[in-house]
This record gives sequence, C-alpha cells and structure tokens, in this order.
Amino acid sequence: MPTERPDPRPPAGHHRSGRRQWAVLGAVAVGLALLLVLALTVVLPHADRNGGSMSTPDATPTPTRVIATRRTAAEAFPGGLAVQPTSVNHPARSESAARTRGDVATANALSVIADQPIATWLTGAGSNADTVRTVRAVLESAQTHQATPTFVLYAVPDRDCGGYSKGGLGTAAYGHWVRHVADAMRGSHAVVLVEPDSLAQISNCPRIGTSRIPVIRQAVHTLVDAGLTVYLDGGNEDRVPVDTMARRLREAGVDEAQGFSTNVSNFYRVDQERAYADRLADRIGGDPHFVIDVSRNGRGWLGTWCNPPGAGLGQTPHVTAGSTRLDALLWVKTPGLSDGTCNGGPAAGQWWQQYALDLVEHRKRG
Repeated sequence: MPTERPDPRPPAGHHRSGRRQWAVLGAVAVGLALLLVLALTVVLPHADRNGGSMSTPDATPTPTRVIATRRTAAEAFPGGLAVQPTSVNHPARSESAARTRGDVATANALSVIADQPIATWLTGAGSNADTVRTVRAVLESAQTHQATPTFVLYAVPDRDCGGYSKGGLGTAAYGHWVRHVADAMRGSHAVVLVEPDSLAQISNCPRIGTSRIPVIRQAVHTLVDAGLTVYLDGGNEDRVPVDTMARRLREAGVDEAQGFSTNVSNFYRVDQERAYADRLADRIGGDPHFVIDVSRNGRGWLGTWCNPPGAGLGQTPHVTAGSTRLDALLWVKTPGLSDGTCNGGPAAGQWWQQYALDLVEHRKRG
C-alpha cells in the first residue's frame, strides 16, 4: 500500500485568508510609519541641528557664533590711560593761553580737565593724511609715557542724521579712511570707540536703517584685524530697548570686538549705566566687556543731552581692577566742547571755555 503524502495544494479558501493577513500587516506597518513621520515632524523642529534648544517649532537654526576672546582690563589698557599731547588737547591749549595772559585762576581751573586722559576724536575733517598725522602724534606721546591712548571714530556716513553734528564721509570714502586709521594704529595698544550714536540713531532715522550696520561692521572688522582693542557704541540706558540694541550690536560685529561703550557724551550716573550695560551684555551673550563715559556725569541727568546747565565733571577716569566686565571709566567727550547750538552753546565740537569752567565748578568730588 503506497505511503500517503500530503496534498501539495492549499486547502480551499487558503489564498483568501492569506491575503487578509497580509492586508492587516500592511495596514499596521503603514500606521507605524505615519506615527514615526508625525513624531519626527513635531519633535525635530524643537531641537537645533547644532545641538541647541529652539524656542518655537518654526524657528530657524542659526550658525554657531564665533566670539573673540576678551582681554582683561589690564590687557586692554596696558600702562593705564594716556593723556593727550598739547597739539590735540583743547583744555591744555586754553590753559596755556590763560597763563600767558596772567589769568592764573582760569588756568588752574582748566588744568583740572587738561591733566586728565581724554579720548581723541577723529572726525574725518581734512585729508586722510591729516588724520594719520593726528593719530601718530597721539601714539608717540602715549608711547613716551607707556600708556594706552583712546580714540573715537566719528565720521560715519550721514553722521547725526542732519542734527547738530551732521556730516561724515561718503560710504566708499569712509571705508578708505578707516583703513588709513587702522594702518596708522597697527602694532600699537590703541583703544578705539566706534561711532557714538551710530546704532542708537537707527531708531529715529529711518533712512539709515539698512545702510548703517554693514558700514559699522566693516569698520569693526578692519580695526580688529589691525590688532586694536575695539568697543562699539551701545547707547545709554534711556534710549533704545535692550533687546533692540543687543541685536544691532551683534549684527554690527560686537562678537569680534572687546565689547561696547555707553553714555558717550551723555550725563547718566555710573550706577545707572553699569546696570544697563550688564543687562545689555547678558542679552548679547558671549561676555562682552564695556566702558562708560563719565566725563560730564557728576550731577547726573539734568533733563537734556545738549549742554545742560549745571552739569559737572564726573569721577577721575581710570582702568578698573578687572574683576567684572567693566574695563574702564573714561572721559570720552572732551569737557568744554559744545554739544551744539543749544542752551547758548557754539556749534557742535567747538571749544566753549565758560562751559568748561562751569563743569569744573560743579564737578563730582571724592
């Protein structure tokens, strides 16, 4: 009797059952795939591709920031602050003239200003060769005293947006001028403050809204590339919201620089400005340092930025011990130079001796 072998054909209905099983498995697989796609769509946008956290699902990842290593205060201002040579020192020249005519009281009062380190402003007036000569004279004097000179660039295109200090250079001429300045300072320990008001003024001067920041950014890059210690202008505590100023400073190249300056040519007290500067530094990120102009803030804010009556000299300028982000308290504005034709003053930048004497009379003591 032959051995019985299983029928190789599937039983009736087998094909239909198999198809149903595969259909179920396929549906499950499709469902799992859809769940995976949904999870990736929801989760991944919340994580930066560089590993950082992002605040909103549709936020755009930003490239990794490259931030300069900030110098200590002592490294930023080796030897302390340099006093200007007489050739660029308005108070010293006026003091000398007073002594020559025998006016000892006036000379002694003006010496209170002239004997202090004051920043040298470069305004683009005259030729590039004139600017270079000024730079070299200040550098040579500073080198003699083994101290650090501070310069202020103040020639940005459309400077002061038609205000009292209107002027500046054209865009191409400005870039060329900055390169001359940087080359003249290359190899020195000079500190450069870049364009007071330039970023804060964007808020009330729409026509510079798109052109100003690229110009400042290129100037900062040129100066840093020459090995100089650079501070951008950060306005003051009562002018532009911190978030707005932090964004502008980042866009203008503060990550390349030592940091920013505040209160330039203004009158706010140190404690106010320091609190503002710390908030601004925190918002910028990367631990930028800052300097504060204390040249005329001895009486604090007096209701106007333009030649306020009763203003007084601030505390003596000096480099800090370097335990915080505050590098120095500086006399950036030359005490005695007018802010403009307001409150009886001459044109902006002109010497106004009576105002200088009033600043001495009302100075902060101690």
